[in-house]
Amino acid sequence: MLPASHPHGLRDYACQVLLLAVLCLVAISAGAQQLRRAVPDKLVVLTFDDAAVTHATYVAPLLKKYGFGATFYVCEFRPDFADKTKYMSWAQIADLHRQGFEIGSHTLTHKHVNKMSAPELVAELDSIESRCAANGISKPTTFAYPAYDTHPIAFTVLPQQGYQFARVGGDKPYDPATDNPLLIPSFTTTGTDKQRVLTAIQQAVGGKIVVLTVHGVPDYAHDWVTTPPALFEEYLRYLHDNKYEVIALRDLKKYVRVPTPTAASKPKS
Repeated sequence: MLPASHPHGLRDYACQVLLLAVLCLVAISAGAQQLRRAVPDKLVVLTFDDAAVTHATYVAPLLKKYGFGATFYVCEFRPDFADKTKYMSWAQIADLHRQGFEIGSHTLTHKHVNKMSAPELVAELDSIESRCAANGISKPTTFAYPAYDTHPIAFTVLPQQGYQFARVGGDKPYDPATDNPLLIPSFTTTGTDKQRVLTAIQQAVGGKIVVLTVHGVPDYAHDWVTTPPALFEEYLRYLHDNKYEVIALRDLKKYVRVPTPTAASKPKS
């Protein structure tokens, strides 16, 4: 404790306390500035990966039944994308867009971001965007990392391409006050552990948003990531009966501020 008789002691001490208070407020406001409005409890984002055919034949009708939004992250998964018993056609993907669902980018070939250079990532994004344009689908503005693999190049390339949000894995809720919008965590619904998924959904409280990643329902190309159809409908019924708001990833713009894309040029090859 500083002696009161010290000529500058109390003044300097008060200044230090004031400085610490200001720094704390700056740190707090830095997170708060990411929010446009308070995040309500029971806010859930549904995302679907890989353009599995069951997204069109089974998932979409159920989503319409319950009035839910969702994002479908599409790619032309090699080598079997031509097999329409496993994957959606572009006509089916376009129909999802016409129904009001978001179509997001999962790269063209499901190539992992950490295995690409910046120009290669740009080419993958451009290719999906071109497919979308050719089929009357809006340009994607959100992205899902194939296999959840990330790399720092994405933090430059994605904003330059106009992407505002990007989803990874992580098995934790998204906290807009602290999490990078280009690294939005999610929970997977793969498997038969119903309680694990319900426990995840229940974490959409206290300003946190739960994002779910779903593959095929079922997944005919990769059965190890299947979500069983009956169980999937149980999850939707739970969300509906417990009055959760279920949205697409793009709809996070209502709650989260995103930086305006710069006019910076794309990475050069």
